[in-house]
Amino acid sequence: MNRKHFEEQRAYRFKRFARKAYSAFNSMRRVVNIGVVRGCAIAFLTVSTVSAQTSTNGEEQQKVMEKELDEVMVTASRIETPINQVAKLVTVISKEQIAQAPVQSIQDLLNYVAGIDVVQRGGHGVQADISIRGGSFDQSAVLLNGVNLTNPQTGHYSLDFPINLSDIERIEIIQGPSALIYGSGAFSGGINIITKKNTNYKAYAKVQSGMHKLRGIEVRGATKIGATINTLSVGSNSSAGYIDNSEYDIYNMLWQTRLQLRDESRIDLQLGYNDKEYGANTFYSAKYPNQYERTSTYMGTLKGEFGSQLKVIPIVYWYRHHDQYDLTKDSPEYRNYHRNDTYGANLILSYKSRLGNTSLGGELRREDIMSSNLGKLMVEPHRKYTKYDDRTNMSVSLEHTVSISKVVLSAGVLLNHNTLRDSENRFYPSASVCYRPSDNVTVASSWSKATRMPTFTDLSYDGPIHQGKADLDAERSESVDMTFKYRHRLFSAHVTGYLLWGRNMIDWVKEPGAGPNDPYMAWNLTRLNTQGVEVGAQLRIGELLPVLGDKALLSADYVRLHQSSNAGELLSKNALNYLRDKFTLHLHHRIINDLSADWNYRLQKRMGAFEKYLDGVKTGERTPYSTVNRLDLRLSYKYRDVLLNLDLNNIVNNKYYDLANIPQAGFWLMGGISYTFK
Repeated sequence: MNRKHFEEQRAYRFKRFARKAYSAFNSMRRVVNIGVVRGCAIAFLTVSTVSAQTSTNGEEQQKVMEKELDEVMVTASRIETPINQVAKLVTVISKEQIAQAPVQSIQDLLNYVAGIDVVQRGGHGVQADISIRGGSFDQSAVLLNGVNLTNPQTGHYSLDFPINLSDIERIEIIQGPSALIYGSGAFSGGINIITKKNTNYKAYAKVQSGMHKLRGIEVRGATKIGATINTLSVGSNSSAGYIDNSEYDIYNMLWQTRLQLRDESRIDLQLGYNDKEYGANTFYSAKYPNQYERTSTYMGTLKGEFGSQLKVIPIVYWYRHHDQYDLTKDSPEYRNYHRNDTYGANLILSYKSRLGNTSLGGELRREDIMSSNLGKLMVEPHRKYTKYDDRTNMSVSLEHTVSISKVVLSAGVLLNHNTLRDSENRFYPSASVCYRPSDNVTVASSWSKATRMPTFTDLSYDGPIHQGKADLDAERSESVDMTFKYRHRLFSAHVTGYLLWGRNMIDWVKEPGAGPNDPYMAWNLTRLNTQGVEVGAQLRIGELLPVLGDKALLSADYVRLHQSSNAGELLSKNALNYLRDKFTLHLHHRIINDLSADWNYRLQKRMGAFEKYLDGVKTGERTPYSTVNRLDLRLSYKYRDVLLNLDLNNIVNNKYYDLANIPQAGFWLMGGISYTFK
């Protein structure tokens, strides 16, 4: 599964239909979901995009649909935006693709996106760093249903979300700086996880088991009471680990309530809890193989959506993350305790007129941390916490989008202020354009500036392995990209090129003459520039070979990156070790009757080298990263409401490292059974 496959499975929302051919939708007075594509080019929907709605005269009927649909809504910004006004590239992973993929976590799933680098520290969502277009793990914003819950302590924990795979309706990924959409933290891109909020079934249950004593269970229920739709999801996953000290226990619980009001207005409440305990073998330093972590996350959000022509979206949220880190498991020496709270409020106003769509957004966000290591010394300790720090981020954004014939233009600006730098009020502009010269061709380009504040770890961590720096500057960048796309009913392809000029980029480095026991220091690199190109193609082989099933797809993507900096001979921990090449190949097909297969192949090469350790002792060697050559397969068989799946991960048993000295899992066999009660 890769990007081009994702494009065809997204979720459009048909809201009002006044013309003759589709007046039935209007009479339903409800949202009808059909499928989904990419944000920029979806502004110019082509014949192939809606092939699922065809009949005997499918191709002609598709063309009629293009002309007849009055409003197709896609969530590619802070609000649902008409398809003919979207001017930003977005990749979407649908719930169908999630169900087909041989994965156990969101982190595993994102590995199949060519433009994303997932640096796994442990198996199945224990901990992973997400990099978009060569950015660091701290430069990607992570949202849940449009609410920014990016962890201010460190990006290592940004995906500690209380959700199971069965909760997810779709995942939207915006590649490249996205400050106007997701806020100033979306330095290299953003990931928005959107959960299910319907009662298509009453209950769902899944159990799974596999090698390394893997055990898992998910239970989800939904009910409608009056004007409310309520869902509760609980999940538990565990494993003894594939190497020493890599065991894990993960628990999730998510409650959601939607209050449906008149005229499609609504209020959404979500409450969640996530708990993890895991062996952190060499996670942060190979010198300490017995590291261990215990984390817990509490979350509550309330979001409303009111109006039509003038849409008002208020949001309030709170997110708390606890972390106990042991440098040596069960030893109090160098044990760290952290508790960070993120809470805030957003107000988004959107007005539709003949001149286009104008959006005005404001955010007030407070981030604080109590810790035994991070922050400034407290006058009086609070329980096990002796240090404290906080900051407030305020931002206002204004954007206007207009459609003129075959062109969609969008421009806006973000005004941002953070109390970490009291004297700074900075503007970050952005502009984009989409042009469709013919029915099958789309050309798009965008330009933007972005910023990111240092995390609390960057500023003040103090330990034998790392040392922060209190006077770090905020990261800043300017970027430009261009995309060319071709779409046909059977075949589609794209080429994307992008440039990013980064300044004050934050990394953990050592001086060339540093001793083996000297810690890595937080540092602002004066310059770090990124150049990249991505090419991809998709073929609907099911229409050419019906024996493979009408949903059979073959798709491939390739990404090539190059970074340059003024770091000289500095030994880099993160920024200078980047994913240079990544090739992904996906094939989904039917084997026979209701038995299907989903193949995912990944070949990638990382630049840089790491200090080699053996049994916690440095060998004095610097080892280049090995090539990843991995093949995953899921076999699925459906009988009525029962679904059986067998996952074969890393079939070729490739030995590789995503991060220095942390070997990734070899061949891993697991299977599961699920039942949907309707």
